[in-house]
Order: sequence, then structure tokens, then C-alpha cells
Amino acid sequence: MNYSVRHISRYINWGMITVEKTDYGIYLTFVSPINLEETLNFRDEFDSAVLEIKREFCVFVDMRKLTLLPVDCKPLVEEVQMIARDNGMQRSVVILSEELATMQLRLIAHKTGIRFWERYIDSSKHDNWEKLGMDWILHAIDPEESIKQAQTVSD
Repeated sequence: MNYSVRHISRYINWGMITVEKTDYGIYLTFVSPINLEETLNFRDEFDSAVLEIKREFCVFVDMRKLTLLPVDCKPLVEEVQMIARDNGMQRSVVILSEELATMQLRLIAHKTGIRFWERYIDSSKHDNWEKLGMDWILHAIDPEESIKQAQTVSD
């Protein structure tokens, strides 16, 4: 099954951050380096996209090519998470490959209160990261449980 198929109704690209509206909600991509101006544009476009959805939605975030968020961009990412939280986000998944970026995003999610709806997948450890992520946002199948079950079966 091809999990990367996204029915895109809107695509915005600022170079290092992209926002795609999809059937399930929003697909985001971050690539280092990002700067404050891009992040400001991203926040505004995300806000517009969320307001256009007018229903519950999910967010898939591909941060495999992001090292760390610059310090001046973190408050804007916090705002984006609060916009999502306050406007009907059901679940989100963040795909990362950097341990420090993962820790940074977990702290932001804790601060903004979305940690209960957000899951993190290390793409360097799981070849099936996309399937795990889509299973979470589309079917509420927790990737951490799926990984534990797969490890138990292989042992």
C-alpha cells in the first residue's frame, strides 16, 4: 500500500518549509536551515489552512532534514501547535532523524499541551516510518505500540 499518496488541494513552498492541504488535514515539511521570515510566513499560512479546513484534522510533519529549530523560530512553532490544538487537530505525527530535534519538539509539545495527540518516529531506526505515521493519523494506531509488537514478534 502506498501511504505517500496525498490528495493536495493547496501547496505553499517557502524553500525550506512547505504546507500541503490534504484529505486528512495538513502535511508539513521542514528542511534545515530555516529562518525567522520563513517561519513567520509558515505560521500565517498554517493558520489560513487550518481555518479553511473547518473540521477535525490531522497533521503529518516531515522533519527528517531538520537539525534544530533556531531559537527565534521556536515561539512561532509553539504558536502553530496552539493554532492546531485550538482548531480541531485530532492527532499529529512528527518524523525526525535527529535526536536533539526530537527532544526539542517534545519539549515544545509539552509546553503547548499537544503532547497527548502527537507521536514521534525516528526515521533512522524505522524504514516503515511513513506507514507508522499514517497509521497513527488515519487510524489512531499508536506507532510506539506497533514498534513494540513488531519487536516482540521478531524476538
